[in-house]
Amino acid sequence: MDSQEQLEPEGNVVTRLDDAWVTIVWNDPVNLMSYVTHVFQSYFGFTRQAAEARMHEVHEHGKSVVSSGGREKMEVDVQAMHGYGLWATMQRSGQ
Repeated sequence: MDSQEQLEPEGNVVTRLDDAWVTIVWNDPVNLMSYVTHVFQSYFGFTRQAAEARMHEVHEHGKSVVSSGGREKMEVDVQAMHGYGLWATMQRSGQ
């Protein structure tokens, strides 16, 4: 097994640690659009325009991909979004 491969507990599927994953923020009936924009700016460092564009995706399409990278980093981002009170999940990129 390659040094960057590991067995996953879910069905013992072999994955590469450097595979691309994404963090998705989902629409919810609780948070104000201005608050979501603020979170995207403060946590991800988006410009106001980029943060508003992603917030509009969440509001109008139900979700927005807000970050991508390795699995461990996406786990951190998802937990951070939960800490801000946003509904977020992660999945493999391209799914």
